[in-house]
Amino acid sequence: MGQLEKNLFNSTEIEEIRKQTSVDGVSPLISNRFQVELSAGNIIPFSTSLFLESLDDEFLDTLPPNFKWKPGQEFLPMIVSSDFLQMYNVFAPGYGLPQVSEATASQIKIFITCTGVNGAQQTFRGSIVAFSDRINSIIVPKDFLVWGNNVFSHNTEVKAARLYVKMKDANNPAFIRFLDEHQYRINKDKVKFGRVKGVLQTVVTGLGAFGLLVVLLALMLFSFYLQLIIAKSKDNLQLLLTLGYSPRWLTKTVAGKWIPLYIIIVIAAVVVTSILQWLFFTYTSSLDTKMSPYIHWSVAALSVVLIILTAMSNYRLVKKQLYAI
Repeated sequence: MGQLEKNLFNSTEIEEIRKQTSVDGVSPLISNRFQVELSAGNIIPFSTSLFLESLDDEFLDTLPPNFKWKPGQEFLPMIVSSDFLQMYNVFAPGYGLPQVSEATASQIKIFITCTGVNGAQQTFRGSIVAFSDRINSIIVPKDFLVWGNNVFSHNTEVKAARLYVKMKDANNPAFIRFLDEHQYRINKDKVKFGRVKGVLQTVVTGLGAFGLLVVLLALMLFSFYLQLIIAKSKDNLQLLLTLGYSPRWLTKTVAGKWIPLYIIIVIAAVVVTSILQWLFFTYTSSLDTKMSPYIHWSVAALSVVLIILTAMSNYRLVKKQLYAI
């Protein structure tokens, strides 16, 4: 509080945000450093002080062709948040003012009076050329704010208190942790699933580690079971070796007996996982999670690798036990 510079983004901080892997682009929202008063003339007896902001055109969701301004131009186009119009229509009846639609608001001529620190004053005619559902602000062309801050406040370099960030995935947990570490305030509604996603990733990671432990314990248990089977069949195996059967053939026969069982178990696990993935996708489809209804190809590849590793480990175990007889 009272330390304005600490609440503004500098070029280093903006560049650091731009370098985040999930960020496609960053645009500072430059605001006015002079007084601005808006009125609607005799049509609607309403006037108020307000703020103006601007950002790069490619970040705007609606960009009409007449959204331009150059020095000497009296007409000032504005893009207004749709929420602001709804707010006006809520309090307008209480002040005896008429409610207006977007089409009507676009036809109203607006007067924007700019007052500088040295008392300089200039009034512009303006109108709302578009409404934005994305940006909660009053947006004017960037050329106007650069010119206005220079003329009315003698400020040639205006730092931004807000940034507009274009994301590949607004719910990226890594980016949300980055924002929390730097104590940046954000529109939490846009990233509410990202925080849930971060918790889910932690839970899933824990479950994955637990699942890996279960698999390792299952392999150890099955290896003990094989050793027990071979120990109980020691006399029969010795007899087969005496009759001339090679240890290699016996190893393949005993180890290969369990491969179909491995394949059935792994396929059943993949099918159950696929069903759970599809059900989870159906349940979260309304949250815009960009989740695939199908399991990742790496899951199928891992299942094949697991079958091969299990078969090889059992083969080596059986071979070791047979040669020890």
